[in-house]
Amino acid sequence: MEGVEIYSPDRETSYVVKGEKMYGYILNRHRFGQRLVRMAIDSGAILFDRTQVLGPLMKKKFVNGVLIRNLETREKTSLQSSIVVEATGFFANIRKKLTQEIGIDIKIENEDIEACYREIRQLRGPLNNRNLCQIYIAQRVAPGGYYWIFPEGGTKVNVGLGVAMNEDFPNPKEQLYKYVLSQPMFQRSSIIDKGGWYVPTRRPLDSMVGNGVIIAGDAACQVNPIHGGGIGPSMMGGKLAGEISIEALERDDFSREGLWDYNSRYIREYGAKQAGLEIFRILLQEMSDEDLNYGMQHRLLTEEDVLNASLGKDVHFTVSDKVQRVFRGIKRLNVVRKLKNAADSMFEIKEWYKDYPALPTGFIEWRAGAKKIFQKATVQLTKY
Repeated sequence: MEGVEIYSPDRETSYVVKGEKMYGYILNRHRFGQRLVRMAIDSGAILFDRTQVLGPLMKKKFVNGVLIRNLETREKTSLQSSIVVEATGFFANIRKKLTQEIGIDIKIENEDIEACYREIRQLRGPLNNRNLCQIYIAQRVAPGGYYWIFPEGGTKVNVGLGVAMNEDFPNPKEQLYKYVLSQPMFQRSSIIDKGGWYVPTRRPLDSMVGNGVIIAGDAACQVNPIHGGGIGPSMMGGKLAGEISIEALERDDFSREGLWDYNSRYIREYGAKQAGLEIFRILLQEMSDEDLNYGMQHRLLTEEDVLNASLGKDVHFTVSDKVQRVFRGIKRLNVVRKLKNAADSMFEIKEWYKDYPALPTGFIEWRAGAKKIFQKATVQLTKY
């Protein structure tokens, strides 16, 4: 895929966001997972198939294994280990059952979660552009989220919709059928596959390690807060978890301090970008369809802004740039203010994340500072 085409709520304006680092690939998610499993087994891993993880085993303030259940025999077994790496996805079967003294956030707020539904459909004819992923922003259709149409090769498409799980959020499947699948291009199309799920859309957990445990993937909120994509950052987290585990085994140190480098390295490599994108997500969620239509039509929010934000770069407003945007947005100065406040907050939080503590000492103060920046940004982006 060469990039993404983003449509305004009225679909009168679209941005094509392309760049060297915006290339992507459409893959068969199930087969991709099976390939990784085979690679792990070929490397010496032992696979417990048809097995459910029930929760962590704890001893002396350390996680030292997991309790599992065989789904065929219903037999429960305890597995002892020096390190537990949790990659159980959104439901986080281990993280949610940790004690507070482990130092990892247990709960994720609903406002940071998207409820999604998608179908793989066979169309009667090909898409107009099979090299771009299409994203449609519309609060009326997908409040707090978006709907998408991704080419799957030939005449197959991945079409879905996600909504923020705020109070009284609508059913994403019903919204998809009412507003999207009713469009002419889907007439006489057929369903190949379908399903729903939940996706975290926020920055990573402030700390993803504790005594004897590392959290990776969706369980650690290692996703892109804008679109919820998590395969890339989750693989980054998994690779890093393996490297840190090897180092801990060589030192025979499985404490929170011994595993802490997982936090600081992930935050530097991707977490700071996620934090900035969460500010951008709040901005988009707080803009009405009318503001989004006007902002995109009059280029108050430009394609370069979106590209820079997506790549984790700063969104700059020079003096002349601010003057031009104020002139173009004279009828909706509130939108210009929100954009300026969002750009400032994105820069501030990324700078704060660059100073993530190298050791657990200082973490409490760092987390309090990050929370303060997000609270201030939320107030600024919602008051106009």
